[in-house]
Amino acid sequence: MTAPDPLAPTISYAPEVAAAKAEGRPIVALESTIITHGMPFPGNLTMARSVEAIIRAEGAVPATIAVIDGVLHAGLDDGQLKALARTKGAMKLSRADLAFAIAEGKTGATTVAATMIGAALAGIGVFATGGIGGVHRNAENTFDISADLEELARTAVIVVCAGAKAILDIPKTLEVLETRGVPVVTLGSVEFPAFWSRGSGLTSPLTLDDAEAIARFQAVRRTLGLGGGVLVANPIPEEYEIPRETMETFIARALGDADAAGISGKAVTPYLLGRLFEITEGRSLAANIGLVENNARLAARIAVAMRDTA
Repeated sequence: MTAPDPLAPTISYAPEVAAAKAEGRPIVALESTIITHGMPFPGNLTMARSVEAIIRAEGAVPATIAVIDGVLHAGLDDGQLKALARTKGAMKLSRADLAFAIAEGKTGATTVAATMIGAALAGIGVFATGGIGGVHRNAENTFDISADLEELARTAVIVVCAGAKAILDIPKTLEVLETRGVPVVTLGSVEFPAFWSRGSGLTSPLTLDDAEAIARFQAVRRTLGLGGGVLVANPIPEEYEIPRETMETFIARALGDADAAGISGKAVTPYLLGRLFEITEGRSLAANIGLVENNARLAARIAVAMRDTA
């Protein structure tokens, strides 16, 4: 009998997730920064519950990833979800500080990068989010590039999003992903989406039409021994879309405000999202919720298809 590895990470599985793992049922990971840093209570809790319900309705099990009092969780019960939604001052965790939060008994919400790490440790292959981080505008001067891109290159999780956040330099973000060998697949469109907008004006590197095709693609990648993640871009539903030209005007204004306020580092994205909520009079938040729910639905379908093709 092999002795347990004393250095193996300790993960607390929600009962629903533990049962799904034991029974081989499909699971979808969810990030937690959208809860703690994306919108205020109680809207964040309503959104989190809605996303989990959508995943269950599609035949998969949701597993929100978070660190609570130094424990890495894969899945939260409703009480934990509500407590996290009310938490003030939770750390925003990425690869650099995930271990720190665990070692120091902190509570933190996981970004795309940290959620990918948690999902991979928990044996979960599909993750739904809003939009990934990437190369920030003016990065040639600030060197501000999200750890999400490096994580996509190294961690074997499918990330379903609505594209890179439109506040970023999307052309440079796609260039970095190409350089790092990350497949970028847009669902049903030859144009890469821009988060709040269905199109970015940029051609998507790859296009597939349904969850089953994405599952087959991932199965072949595994057969070939290709590591790293896959980015699946799922255009925002038309009813929630804000046209790209309109959003660019809003984003330029928000970026100017951030510069004037001296906002930098991890504070940039939450500040910009909050400022855009104000500038758009809540329209950007409604779009954000719509696209996250849409991504959760697709991620669940991919997880189900992956089980069926295994």
